[in-house]
Amino acid sequence: MIFKHYLHDIIIAIEAIFANKVKSLLTALGIIFGVAAVISMMAIGNGAEHEILEQIKMVGVNNIIVSPSEFVVGESGNNNDGDKAGSKKFSKGLTLLDAEAIQQVIPTVGKVCPVVSFSYSAMVDGKSTPVVLEGTNQNYFELFNINLQQGEIFNEYQNKTGQPVCVIGDNIKTVFFKQDDPVGKYIKCGKIWLKIIGVAERRDFTASASDEMGISSSDNKIFVPVQTLLLRFKDRSLIRADEVEKVNSNKGGNGGGVVIIGGMEQSEDEMDTDPDINQLSKIIIQVKETEQLSVTANVIKKMLLRRHSGLYDFEVTIPELLLKQQQRTKNIFNIVLGAIAGISLIVGGIGIMNIMLASVLERIREIGLRQSIGASRKDIVAQFLAESTLISVTGGIIGIIFGIALSKAITMIFDIKTIVSFFSILIAFGVSALVGISFGYLPAKKAAEKDPVESLRQ
Repeated sequence: MIFKHYLHDIIIAIEAIFANKVKSLLTALGIIFGVAAVISMMAIGNGAEHEILEQIKMVGVNNIIVSPSEFVVGESGNNNDGDKAGSKKFSKGLTLLDAEAIQQVIPTVGKVCPVVSFSYSAMVDGKSTPVVLEGTNQNYFELFNINLQQGEIFNEYQNKTGQPVCVIGDNIKTVFFKQDDPVGKYIKCGKIWLKIIGVAERRDFTASASDEMGISSSDNKIFVPVQTLLLRFKDRSLIRADEVEKVNSNKGGNGGGVVIIGGMEQSEDEMDTDPDINQLSKIIIQVKETEQLSVTANVIKKMLLRRHSGLYDFEVTIPELLLKQQQRTKNIFNIVLGAIAGISLIVGGIGIMNIMLASVLERIREIGLRQSIGASRKDIVAQFLAESTLISVTGGIIGIIFGIALSKAITMIFDIKTIVSFFSILIAFGVSALVGISFGYLPAKKAAEKDPVESLRQ
């Protein structure tokens, strides 16, 4: 019975909204843009957070990356041994022996994975495509959370003996084998035939991920045992006859400056040869406990500095900590964006209150007439409160549609990942309804307090 009584007031409010379409639309604009801003900003925040979590998953948990870097004479790094700038030192660069030493000596280290990467051309049945040939061990797949869609990874025996076996990425399977089962078949890489024993699962790879953090797509890679790559393909730590001959042919130039790259002295005249003498492209180390990451990284730095004759020809990074710091920064940024979007909702609410207060002044005779024929103060409050609430709710619904469309447009135009969550829609819609009720109450109360006799005189 009570609902039927107030239903009449709601119908009157709807009629008033349709009678003033333009004014109602302008009143709702603040709510529309406020809700759209909240949804789109939260979608950007959710997308950024999801991207960071995916990157953390891709780099693995508790991983430390050691990679080669340039060392120029005159840079002392952390050396405090009193050596003069320009003193001659020699380092073999990053080697398998470094990886083995880290595994054996540091007790906080769980698994160690050496990685060697080269660009090659893979061929099957006369069809070729460029690939990344990556030499590693069986720990690689666990450290980077790479699962196999079929087959198996190479074992310790295959790694130690340098067997010509491989695990291929999903893109390579698609290019060469389409729907066929590639396991047990052969693929030619360079001059070596490799037997395919497994296929890695496809991984969604974000554009902002970087090799500096050890993140890269596995879809276009061929994984082989590290000893297979060093024995059958290329070992940069070995001096080849053709390289020596090339260096000798370049002697006698006008240069004479000395540069140390990868820990090896070279004259400027010899720079046209491949300067990278690092046997490994990087070493991935998994630490047993998260709390030990920073301490272990410092121990690794000191250990490698001794092994490399005091030359700082390597870099030690902790991807997980860098990504978590990036996540904290983005969270702060997202909170600021959400607060700005929330303010726009409040501004929209104030706009509703102002329009409704003006509407009360315009409709004083209507209010007096309703009261004179029996409408109570509660009826007047219900009518004006229903108007403001309906405008806010309708504006909220339009804002939700606009916000979702805006989020999709941001992804398409700016290539920024956005995720619209049900929670953000619920929050935005709930706030819009609350704004309508809160900011609509004061005008409704003011309208109900009008004296009917005074209202009819105006």
